[in-house]
Amino acid sequence: MGIKDTFNLAWVPSMLLLGLVYLTYVLIGGVVFWKLEGDLGQKDISLLLRSKNILLTTYPCLNQEGLEAVAQVVQDASKVGLSLRGNYTTDGFWKFTSSAVFAATVVTTIGYGNMSPSSDAGQIFCVFFALFGIPLNVVVLNRVGKYMLALERNISDFLVKKTKRRRCTRFFVHLVSYLSGTVLFFVVPMIVFQMHEGWTFSQAIYYCFITLSTIGFGDFVADSNPEKAYPEWYSVLMASWIFFGLAWLALVINHSIDILERLSNHLKQRRGGQKQEGGSPDTGEADEKAETKTPPEPQ
Repeated sequence: MGIKDTFNLAWVPSMLLLGLVYLTYVLIGGVVFWKLEGDLGQKDISLLLRSKNILLTTYPCLNQEGLEAVAQVVQDASKVGLSLRGNYTTDGFWKFTSSAVFAATVVTTIGYGNMSPSSDAGQIFCVFFALFGIPLNVVVLNRVGKYMLALERNISDFLVKKTKRRRCTRFFVHLVSYLSGTVLFFVVPMIVFQMHEGWTFSQAIYYCFITLSTIGFGDFVADSNPEKAYPEWYSVLMASWIFFGLAWLALVINHSIDILERLSNHLKQRRGGQKQEGGSPDTGEADEKAETKTPPEPQ
């Protein structure tokens, strides 16, 4: 195999272009977040420093060391889900239902960070639990996504036989699938979280996407407020929503990747046709054009 075969002349520029687009996209995102959040961050710091000075002035018996001790107590209480308001305590984070949701966030790699094992045995178990649980989760979600896709295809094929309009029917089925998934995994949970967590609709929809995309910042976490008493079914509903929502969003992302790859192949075909008209056909690119991506059918 020669150097030209190893480093395809059509592959290297496209890879460099893709890397340039990726880097540009990340840098643009950094600039936008910097402009949107930078000034607010400075204002938040100024307000916190002012509140600190007011607190030290109001309570002269509380010095810097005492304030740090109070802050440490508040931080430790937040880690275990302990309420500091009133003369009562809650069960904390590590109930069975919340522990099961935590296990789900581990294997799905969401990892909010609001709760984590503190014992040596719990940390070691978490390592091995994630080591085997993450691949298992990927396999199960992949299989569920395949069945979702197969169901969508069966409905599409049935309607194509009735209408005899393949392209319009498939577009309509995809559109209905996307809209119904959006309602089921974003709109309905948004309303539920707004009712039970007291979030705004923008905060709720933000939490839904951050969770289902497995980004999991942890700034908003459902079923974790120690000041609230949640019903038992709430955790079960959350775990079910996370599992099926992850499968649906992964299917949507795979559809988007498929569309982008088809668009890229189409552009390559046009470029290859122009080269052939100019008398310099690219055989490696012609072989690549012949490849088509078809998602696997469920077994």
